[in-house]
Amino acid sequence: MKSTWQYKYAIAFGVVAAVAVWVIPGAAQDKASAGGGKVEKILVHGRSLEGNLEGDSPDRDVAVYLPPSYSKERNRRYPVVYLLHGYGRTADDWYPFIGLPGSMDRNIAAGTAKEMILVIPDANTLYGGSMYSSSPTNGDWETYVTHDLVSYVDSHYRTIANRNSRGLGGHSMGGYGVWRLAMRYPDVYSAVYGLSACCLMNNPRPPGEGRGGQAKAKGPAQAKGDGQGKGQPPADAVRPGAHGGHPVNVAYGEAAAWSPNPMNPPLFFDQPVKDGQFQPDVAAKWVANSPLAMLDQYVPNMKKYSAIAMDIGLQDSLLESNKQLDEAMTRLGIPHTFETYEGNHNNHLEDRIEGKVLPFFSKHLKP
Repeated sequence: MKSTWQYKYAIAFGVVAAVAVWVIPGAAQDKASAGGGKVEKILVHGRSLEGNLEGDSPDRDVAVYLPPSYSKERNRRYPVVYLLHGYGRTADDWYPFIGLPGSMDRNIAAGTAKEMILVIPDANTLYGGSMYSSSPTNGDWETYVTHDLVSYVDSHYRTIANRNSRGLGGHSMGGYGVWRLAMRYPDVYSAVYGLSACCLMNNPRPPGEGRGGQAKAKGPAQAKGDGQGKGQPPADAVRPGAHGGHPVNVAYGEAAAWSPNPMNPPLFFDQPVKDGQFQPDVAAKWVANSPLAMLDQYVPNMKKYSAIAMDIGLQDSLLESNKQLDEAMTRLGIPHTFETYEGNHNNHLEDRIEGKVLPFFSKHLKP
């Protein structure tokens, strides 16, 4: 993570009730569009991320899209959509990948979306992704996204600061984050949209029996391909050194998020396979962090949303688990829409954001 400050930690993670957030001076940068909107790049600090055992900085890059009228209509307030990126990506490379600021400006000009503020937090951590989970090892990302960041945005931008005007969307690891956070924080958001969500069922098995076997016994390895076919989050930005020169490592990132262990240095997490032996207690923690396993516990929360949508490409090998989530929500009577389209994990993402996601939030968030 790019930051003007560096941190080292020697203490275990503690829950902090008071949360302070601020922008690091001199961090803001702007990227304007011919359509009049702009992306402002800032750093936002969260105390919920302080003391994480990986040593990731709690000063996080955040990209904020401001609509064309924002600088002119000084008394106007706007709905806000939080967009979560996938594994291996950063805020700085994801907002242009999904076509911002142009995609939002075109919607506004065409009348297919009203003016909104869009917020993209950078969740790239030591091994490439936070999983938007709560962990002493890589930080309490649930609180950062749902409280620290929302509090900062509402207090520093002209938002409509209530759940009826706040949405949450995300792709791949970000899609996982959408379902995880939506289940637990219906008081924060009123509409959610998950795109090609990964990690809907995380079920490590003994060596030789599929995902979570021998692969978990290996050391750090750079992610290759898109990670599909194993239930893993696709490494959307499959490049070495995605975070400070450290290779992307999906298996380590998942363990840091879902099976942290502050008493197990130097990595501070447990893995489903240790010394070639399957660890069922660790595997159970991974299953417990699976949206398909969590959903039944949060049906009342999910029914509080004004709108829920999800989609995935027919050539995406995460299709089956996304279909299972659709079927589970249908079985449990959770109103939602589910769409498939011709495409793989990434190749139509900008089109889906512009043509589906932004109009969806425009329709369902109160102006």
